[in-house]
Amino acid sequence: MSKLNLDLKTIETCRLHASHIATQVQNFIDINSTVSVERAVLRLLGVDDVNELGIPLVNIVVDHIKEEADISLGICHYISYAKHEYGLSPLEIAKRVSHKKLNLSKYTNKSKSAYLSNLTQYYKPEIKKIDEMKSFRESQIKLTPKTDTPEKYVIVATGNIYEDIKQAVSAAKKGAQIIAVIRSTGQSLLDYVPHGATTEGFGGTYATQENFKLMRKALDEVSLEEKRYIKLVNYASGLCMPEIAALGAIERLDMMLNDSLYGIIFRDINMQRTFVDQYFSRVLSAYANITINTGEDNYLTTSDAYDHAHTVLASQFINEQFAKKALMDESLMGLGHAYEISPDIENSFLYELAQAEMAREIFPNAPLKYMPPTKHMTGDIFMGSVQNALFNIAAVTSKQSIHLLGMMTEAIHTPFISDRAIALDNASYIEKAFKDFGNEITYNPDGIIVKRANDVLNSTQTLLQQIEDDGMFQTLEKGVFAGISRHKLGGKGLDGVFEKHKNYQNPILDYFIKSLKEANHVKS
Repeated sequence: MSKLNLDLKTIETCRLHASHIATQVQNFIDINSTVSVERAVLRLLGVDDVNELGIPLVNIVVDHIKEEADISLGICHYISYAKHEYGLSPLEIAKRVSHKKLNLSKYTNKSKSAYLSNLTQYYKPEIKKIDEMKSFRESQIKLTPKTDTPEKYVIVATGNIYEDIKQAVSAAKKGAQIIAVIRSTGQSLLDYVPHGATTEGFGGTYATQENFKLMRKALDEVSLEEKRYIKLVNYASGLCMPEIAALGAIERLDMMLNDSLYGIIFRDINMQRTFVDQYFSRVLSAYANITINTGEDNYLTTSDAYDHAHTVLASQFINEQFAKKALMDESLMGLGHAYEISPDIENSFLYELAQAEMAREIFPNAPLKYMPPTKHMTGDIFMGSVQNALFNIAAVTSKQSIHLLGMMTEAIHTPFISDRAIALDNASYIEKAFKDFGNEITYNPDGIIVKRANDVLNSTQTLLQQIEDDGMFQTLEKGVFAGISRHKLGGKGLDGVFEKHKNYQNPILDYFIKSLKEANHVKS
């Protein structure tokens, strides 16, 4: 039942505009690929190693083809021909290329490969691992006691995977249901995925396959002790978005922060690169049943949360449509928003509650991710604790799904274990005290909350109409989101984008799409 009296036709119109916007971008995505997509394909063919200098073999092979052959044919063209001629596995082919004992450019002028079936024996085992991880996650979630309050989500970010594990286990024992490992600062700008366990991250810990594996193992052990499944989160974003999505699926991460707009706006990664990478990542995540978290909350760290609330809602509508293009179920769309209105504004709590309730009503099946106050945290820990308490009340009342806990020491230092324990106590108390509060209240039809939600929705419709007219690329050039302008031909990673050759083939992406369409009963 609607508490906000939102106009259903306006919501429908917003979705229609967003669908048209996503289709415009998808037309570009469908004819392009990137070096990072091709590296992800190699990883799903079992290429997982580095050379004597620590350079990933997937980078060596893709760079080799980019420099000496025609990458527009796609990596599978070359590997399938090499497999046919030499009978080697993709990993053995990669090692030969690394040692300069094999030059794949010899297959550049060959016709469309008729040997793709030779690759099935290599990617099917990787897909089987993903399938097993999906089944295990599902079985563990079934054993976990059901709750209808937001899942408490905390972060660890020591820079050392072994210290992160200690903090994550501590948080889980204190009541956390989701653990996010923050990546090392700047990793999103690396055009390769580091290899092995790492202990020297800055402001976070490197996202590597081994780190994923170590943290997952630790959380599985504490899940057994606590008799509830603890979910693991990392980032599938930046210049290696598709590769990290692949590694996360293989190592059973449960959620991935996965939003192209974040990388474009806040890391100046080229928009063409990130839209293509995001599509591959989301198809893969949809197949692996990994929940994505979108990054709308970040807009409000540079834009005013009161004046630009409609940009958040517009982005949620667009992200929803991008996810649908990737055949993602609504239950996996962790659309994001945040509690960021200045506490100096009168009735700020009512405006925040209006935004949270509006998101819940418009996206009823999405596991909404709600972010705590950061922009207006001053370092006053007492005031910060009050701000977080109000945020927690809004989260429980409006039935948010993924509830990132605020830290009273935000703006002072990376949270200590003790800070996290206080945040969990705060959230647990409010979760219990306000458990059914949202079911007990209605809003004044002529009051502040209802009016605010409807005003934001109407402004969103106007903005989406404008974005559809301008196109997504030009919208980003105009700096509509977060007040930051980026250019279609600017940013990092543009040289890694290429238009697909008429003979381009990617059997792994085709397999995921076919499986998802069959599961969702989508006609081709």
